[in-house]
Amino acid sequence: MKQGQADQAEDPGARRQRRFWSPAEKRRMVAESFTSGASVSKLAQRYGVNANLLFTWRRQEARSTASGVAPLKLLPVTVADAGTSAAPAAAFEPLGQMEIILVGGERIVVGADVDAASLARVVKALMRR
Repeated sequence: MKQGQADQAEDPGARRQRRFWSPAEKRRMVAESFTSGASVSKLAQRYGVNANLLFTWRRQEARSTASGVAPLKLLPVTVADAGTSAAPAAAFEPLGQMEIILVGGERIVVGADVDAASLARVVKALMRR
């Protein structure tokens, strides 16, 4: 008899507690399940996850990848000393412009009148490269 079943046999009113996995844990398990020679059922058993749930996470990952939406990537941030002050952005750029620097280093500068749909297509095309 499994541990959870033994607990329930001793106390019929006991309920199994639902477990939650963080997005990072899910991504790690999914990535490991896609490695060459990996067995999804053995991997699920090792992590104490139902194999069907792991397959669901794999489908969700495939859908998000196929949709063209890149996963969120955090950018490095540097905190300056309180004694140093940054120059105001208006001193370098005229008002009504924005600069977008993509992860690959590509730089896009657009005016306030940019068409949002066109800009989205350009960014999406650059992210695919």
